[in-house]
Amino acid sequence: MQQTRLARNFYTGNMERSEYIEQRNGGFYVAGTRVSLDSIVYSFKAGDSPETIRQNFSSLSLEQVYGAIAFYLAHEQEIDVNIRAGEGEIGRSVPPLSESRPELYARLERARHEISTQDLAKH
Repeated sequence: MQQTRLARNFYTGNMERSEYIEQRNGGFYVAGTRVSLDSIVYSFKAGDSPETIRQNFSSLSLEQVYGAIAFYLAHEQEIDVNIRAGEGEIGRSVPPLSESRPELYARLERARHEISTQDLAKH
C-alpha cells in the first residue's frame, strides 16, 4: 500500500512527498480519500480546530487532519496559489446568476431591497 500511495504523489517544485496528501486531477486531496485539501484549508482559515474539522469530515482521522494542516503550513504559498487558480476556474466556468437565471436574480434583489428597507425603518 505504501508504494502505491507514494507513486500517486507527484508534487512539483520543492514539495516533498507526504503520506497524508496526494495530488490528482489538478488538486490536492487527503491521501486515499475524496476530501480535498482545499476543504481542510478553508475550515482551518475560518478558525476551526483540527478536532472540529475532524467532526465535519467524519471519514478522516484526527491524524489525517493534522497531517493535512501540517502539509498546508509547509507549502502555504503553493497551496494558496492552487486554491486561487481553482476559484478562478470556477468563476470562469459558472455564469453569474444574473445571466443564467435573470428572473430569479431579480426576485432575490427585490427581496434584499425589501429586507434592507425594513431594517432601516426599524432604526
